[in-house]
Amino acid sequence: MRIVTAHEAVAGISSGDTIFVHGAAATPSVLLEALTARAAELEDVTLAHMHAEGPHPHLAPGMEGHFRHRALFIGPNARAAVNDGRADFVPVFLSDIPRLIDRGILPLDAVFANMTMPDEHGFCSLGTSVDTMLTAIRRARTVIAQLNRAMPRTLGDSFVHVSQIDYGVYVDQPPYEFHPGEVSPEEDRIGEFVANLVPDGATLQMGIGAIPTAVGHHLVDKRDLGVHTEMFTDPIVDLVEAGVVTGRRKEINCGKIVAAFMMGSRRLYEFVHDNPMVELRPVDYTNDTAVIRRLSRMTAINSAIEVDLTGQVVADSIGFRLYSGVGGQMDFMRGAALADEGRAIIALPSTAAGGQQSRIVPTLKEGAGVVTTRAHVRTVVTEWGVAELFGKSLRERAAALIAIAHPAFRDELAAFARLHHYL
Repeated sequence: MRIVTAHEAVAGISSGDTIFVHGAAATPSVLLEALTARAAELEDVTLAHMHAEGPHPHLAPGMEGHFRHRALFIGPNARAAVNDGRADFVPVFLSDIPRLIDRGILPLDAVFANMTMPDEHGFCSLGTSVDTMLTAIRRARTVIAQLNRAMPRTLGDSFVHVSQIDYGVYVDQPPYEFHPGEVSPEEDRIGEFVANLVPDGATLQMGIGAIPTAVGHHLVDKRDLGVHTEMFTDPIVDLVEAGVVTGRRKEINCGKIVAAFMMGSRRLYEFVHDNPMVELRPVDYTNDTAVIRRLSRMTAINSAIEVDLTGQVVADSIGFRLYSGVGGQMDFMRGAALADEGRAIIALPSTAAGGQQSRIVPTLKEGAGVVTTRAHVRTVVTEWGVAELFGKSLRERAAALIAIAHPAFRDELAAFARLHHYL
């Protein structure tokens, strides 16, 4: 490994190259800024990654022709570019992303990583995000790493030896923080309904935002919960410190919190630093349905943009407007459904646009993409209750979903259901 400046590290990137970029809170912004400074010299450089926090200067208007973003999951900073046609979106399960790289479907010329300083044995930890970086580092021609004094050292399958790194750049840049904001009364009620479905000894998968925060608030009376998730967030720290999350009943990785990446506050990053209770692993382990189903009482909690009366779940788009991605929803929905006493939950507020639109809908918006099919959906929760859909006919599903829609929209939904012989 050669220690160089950021500008020296990216000097070898050529037009037409494809770069995989470290994601979530670990975005290597120093390297991205150095690369973008070379925009006038470069054409058709592809940057591929999952959701990544922070500014993305390569996505700014005017960068077309120089850089092309290939989004494996769309974050807020990439939405405008994707929907304007200045960036591409690849629908893919999180668990399949390493396969894209391993099989050469996504060939890589370089990797931009963000990791800890080397330890006394020459190993750097990938810190807040392992995701698919180990595969990317193994397959890329050139590995360029921010050696970050401010990156927490996470344990598990998270280590890269200096011999695997071509160029190292010293930085001191804390991981990006995420704060979900206040929980609304509706979200709190959803959290209460969901928590009531979680038995003692369950293993949890939760995402980020107000609903997972609300669920966490209502789990404080549970016992011996475990965590096996793609994303590790602050509510889990609260549950560990309350003695609720122990992992003692997990059939695999007993006593361990297993995740692929994390996003949250500085408190979260301090909690995971050198913490043997936390193991970060690649997404083709955390999101492998065969692994997930081995955990009895596995409880997957995911959200949606809209759900139609047959149970089709839209989670990545609002009509034709692409919003996020397929992500790991189906990995965990199916894995939890197959687990002994498992539970697969879709939780969402009943309305959007300040109460002007129902999120339980007669039919999906034109252009909307189904992430979880009606055959895969099991349990849907809004602030109005719980709809159990597994094994239910279209007629029974429509009735159950209308019952948890906002009362202002139930008559309209029922009229549509009768017209189309759902009721």
